[in-house]
Amino acid sequence: MIVLKDILYKATLNAVVGSTSINVHAVNFDSRKVEKDHLFVAIRGLVSDGHDYIEIAIKSGATSVVCERIPEKLVNGVTYVEVDNTSKALAIIASNYYKNPSENLRLVGVTGTNGKTTVTSLLYQLFKKSGYKVGLLSTVKIMVDEKEYKATHTTPDSLTINKYLSEMNAEGVEFCFMEVSSHGIHQNRTEGLCFEGGIFTNLSHDHLDYHKTFAEYRDVKKKFFDELSSNAFALVNVDDKNGLVMLQNTRAKKYTYALKQYADYKTQILENQFGGLLLKVNESEVWTRLIGNFNAYNVLAIYATAELLGLEKVEVLRLISDLESVSGRFQYVVSGKKITAIVDYAHTPDALKNVLETINSIRTKNEELITVVGCGGDRDKTKRPKMGHIASVLSTKVIFTSDNPRSEKPEDILNEIEAGVEPQNFKKTLTIEDRKQAIKTACQMAQPNDIILIAGKGHETYQEIKGERFDFDDLKIVKNFLKQLQK
Repeated sequence: MIVLKDILYKATLNAVVGSTSINVHAVNFDSRKVEKDHLFVAIRGLVSDGHDYIEIAIKSGATSVVCERIPEKLVNGVTYVEVDNTSKALAIIASNYYKNPSENLRLVGVTGTNGKTTVTSLLYQLFKKSGYKVGLLSTVKIMVDEKEYKATHTTPDSLTINKYLSEMNAEGVEFCFMEVSSHGIHQNRTEGLCFEGGIFTNLSHDHLDYHKTFAEYRDVKKKFFDELSSNAFALVNVDDKNGLVMLQNTRAKKYTYALKQYADYKTQILENQFGGLLLKVNESEVWTRLIGNFNAYNVLAIYATAELLGLEKVEVLRLISDLESVSGRFQYVVSGKKITAIVDYAHTPDALKNVLETINSIRTKNEELITVVGCGGDRDKTKRPKMGHIASVLSTKVIFTSDNPRSEKPEDILNEIEAGVEPQNFKKTLTIEDRKQAIKTACQMAQPNDIILIAGKGHETYQEIKGERFDFDDLKIVKNFLKQLQK
């Protein structure tokens, strides 16, 4: 139990009807989870409005309600609190309810279109190897030091975030690395958290179904840096023209990293092969098992962050050489017939381009590069022809297939992808709606030394079709088909 007035601390209140001295047993924004003496926060969502469920929440036992408009019909014994923005209030309330756990952690947020999962996951690995207790909030999983939990969103809701941060406090976790998505920032899920640092990786075409314009998408990312304190650091990639935009209004200490521009942290690629990268980071050489130009940026971000958090440079370089690739990020297997299959999460035009360019920079051009790719349903449609164009230009053969069609018809998505293919590249392409059959076909087409890229789903172990999730793991499926072909 906690007193209502204590969990409303720092929230901006417009009006209060009733007592704030009542006890609150739990906080919920889902009316279906409300029980006796709960606080119900009415959130305006994309699909439904929590204000329509206030009456149901009260019948289920809520004795206090936070809302943007106080209902006309009031219930005796219930306290109503009016605020301008309930999602922002929820984040502050969640922090207070869990006793502001972020203040007891060295919390670093990573935002950008691509690289968030890799950077956070590798930082978790690096600090674990350095002997610290570490937390991770990522797209792939949530880690409370050694305990693993399933992740459902890139950035969870503010109650979930603070619940896990509180558990990290209880486990003695010192550092936590967290993905910060544009949706999470826009929906105020990170409001009230105490960040020691923020990292910007890059910005490219994504989520325009939600943000509508690229400028809005960029400005939402910028908001995260605007709200960092003067005690925090802001580390940005200045090879991306939006990097300096992120720093414009931040009070945080400013640091930059780059491969091409002058920056505080600089790297040069000395060797790039399927075995890994040899990099010159500032004045020191380091070998990493990670592959490709995009991972050179990720390694540099990790190196800079570790140094800014107080680790010794020599120790950081040693640990980087020992890091393992992240699930679904340029994971590859080589069959007995020397066919290389790569599984990558690349689901944006920029990410797909980066992966394909990396493969093309490593291969000898005597091999075929067969790409299997699709686009998710109920998401940004404008990127679909761009993905089709990039895949058909940078591959020797392409199979367009389903990703997670969700509620959309797969053939409609595929038609939109195909629209981006220029006439001279039509002969390179093939469309197979069934993803498993598409992967099987790619394996059958491949000859010794050829390369297969399966893009878009990466770490995901399911396929979502018409509201149902079916078991589907790209890596397992391609391994099985390659094994069968060896017989």
